[in-house]
Amino acid sequence: MTVQSVLDEIASRPGAGDIIPIINPATEEVIAEFRDGGAAAVDTAVTRARASFTSGVWSGLPGSERAKVLWRVADLIDQHADELAQIDSLNTGMPYFQASMIMSTCAESFRYYAGWCTKLNGIAHDVQQTGGITGAFTTMHAYTLKEPYGVVGLIFPWNGPVFNACTKLAPALAAGCSCVVKPAEETPLSALLLERILAEAGVPDGVVNLVTGYGHTVGAAITAHPGVDKVAFTGSTAVGKQIVQAAGGGNLKRVALELGGKSPVLIYDDADVDTAITMAAMGIFIHSGQGCISGSRIFAQRNVYEKVVEGVANIANSVKLGAPAEEGVLIGPIISAKQLDQVMGFIDEGHRDGVEVVAGGKRLDRSGFFVHPTVLTDVAPTARLYQQEIFGPVVAILPFDDDDEVVALANDSEYGLAATAWTKDIGRAHRLAKRLDAGTVTLNCQMVFDHSMPFGGYKQSGWGHEWGRDGIESFLKTKTVYAQL
Repeated sequence: MTVQSVLDEIASRPGAGDIIPIINPATEEVIAEFRDGGAAAVDTAVTRARASFTSGVWSGLPGSERAKVLWRVADLIDQHADELAQIDSLNTGMPYFQASMIMSTCAESFRYYAGWCTKLNGIAHDVQQTGGITGAFTTMHAYTLKEPYGVVGLIFPWNGPVFNACTKLAPALAAGCSCVVKPAEETPLSALLLERILAEAGVPDGVVNLVTGYGHTVGAAITAHPGVDKVAFTGSTAVGKQIVQAAGGGNLKRVALELGGKSPVLIYDDADVDTAITMAAMGIFIHSGQGCISGSRIFAQRNVYEKVVEGVANIANSVKLGAPAEEGVLIGPIISAKQLDQVMGFIDEGHRDGVEVVAGGKRLDRSGFFVHPTVLTDVAPTARLYQQEIFGPVVAILPFDDDDEVVALANDSEYGLAATAWTKDIGRAHRLAKRLDAGTVTLNCQMVFDHSMPFGGYKQSGWGHEWGRDGIESFLKTKTVYAQL
């Protein structure tokens, strides 16, 4: 499937709602249009998903057979990695080499969860008790069964379309669920190719059902639909709260949420400061800061504070921004005009509040939604710049003196997704890991993950976990069985 064929297909998909433009964020040009599927399309998708689940065409397969299909999905992602990367690069503005690097991770997610298909075991043991209704001594054999939730709604964001889709599809399919899938309205293109890959690999018709449209139409319909047993969502905390309200007010469906972050990066004076500076800068500027774990607050111990500010600012001023096709580009644009306005709104607010703009602070004078990587100092911990997720290439750098001070500063947030500490004192590093309110803490490394390890947030950064055993367990129900012996 070529990029052009994907553009042609999205334009021809049926829909009953508004026409939605797909805009190239690097040029501001409309590259395709499609119609919002609306609630009717969601209803059709849920009906198809329910029928496939009830029939057992997927859920009833032996785990070994589901594993074979998921392995083929992984192989096909590898085969079509170039097309997938091209599409994501065009749709998000991400440099091609970055999009390409992600594809191997996407393939491996299916291989990892293929391995779990044959290991979805409960527990079993004999239970002996005296009492109950009869008061007699009884012996029972008790065990648990792991069963797929049924029909699950998978809603994922625009900042990594293929990656986020695979993060949810792989464990949901491994568990035996049938899926209703909604990509972000800004970035629906790669989902069409994934849909073809799943079918070619042998995922039966009706098991994965793609619906395209707005969050307030298609996303809301999935969340509220009584035929959807669980919703897994990645996106903003504000939308996550809306999903909880809709799900709770309907059929009390289960909800898994991977939400926003305001991740702190702690740099001590005994660290490899040069490495810490480079990683901290890339941890906020890569993909124009459009990552949930982006380190948007840097805390530098006072002895190295000036060096850290200067080093991060130098990188901000030297890194090349541009469209994916431009040579040497490391950072692409913001996804949309709306998101650009939000980022610039935060920066403008900082100007009014008197923060010091050490680097950046402006939109680039060219077509496309480009924001110069921005370094700010003299940011008050009470300011929105400090407290709220910006989702752009904007970082505040603050000094600190000791552990207690920096832990208090780092934890002063409604978010708790990720945190990083740079120090050669291994004892201090592990003490910090325990004290930092974050679902993931990285020590002398940054922006890393592994399929085998769970990922999730504290506080308003989400509910539940993705990846690892936790990732597939989130799509399984536990049933307890007692048998009188």
